Amino acid sequence: MEKKSLFTTRMLVEGAMMIAIATILSFIKVAEMPYGGSVTAGSMVPILVFAYRWGGVRGMFVGMVYGLIQFMIDPYSAHPISVLLDYPVAFGALGTLGFFCNRESGLPKIATGIIVAIGLRFVSHFLSGIIFFYMYAPEGMSPVLYSAGYNAFYLVPEMIISFGVFLLLRKPLMQVK
Repeated sequence: MEKKSLFTTRMLVEGAMMIAIATILSFIKVAEMPYGGSVTAGSMVPILVFAYRWGGVRGMFVGMVYGLIQFMIDPYSAHPISVLLDYPVAFGALGTLGFFCNRESGLPKIATGIIVAIGLRFVSHFLSGIIFFYMYAPEGMSPVLYSAGYNAFYLVPEMIISFGVFLLLRKPLMQVK
């Protein structure tokens, strides 16, 4: 009896392609925040698509690799733990979409998966913000409110863009083997 591998050659190649596409899309910025974070041309979509096709565990792995590449391209951190929260943990969270839906899933499950995946990315950045970037909060403003507002300012539009693009790709994705 042959043991089936978690990572096949096809999956690794597709993961590498999705990371490359996401990286290219991350350079197309609609808006950029002063201390990190931006609204892009749907740079999270390739990672979400990968998770949709290959599942949550593999999706989280590819998201974490993408996060590390994002750190190498544009490193910004306040502490080594902030690197973990803002890059591999935050982008790895995008892979959780694969735990909620697959090609047979209807729109409600896909919407829930996208909201949860990007919501978990938000939580990771939010925690990093209140723990490590609290000093940027305007005087008299709660670091919790500052971090929530700062991260929501770019992640909510990014989520709307990602959801729209994902919906456009959904039908073709259902036809791919």
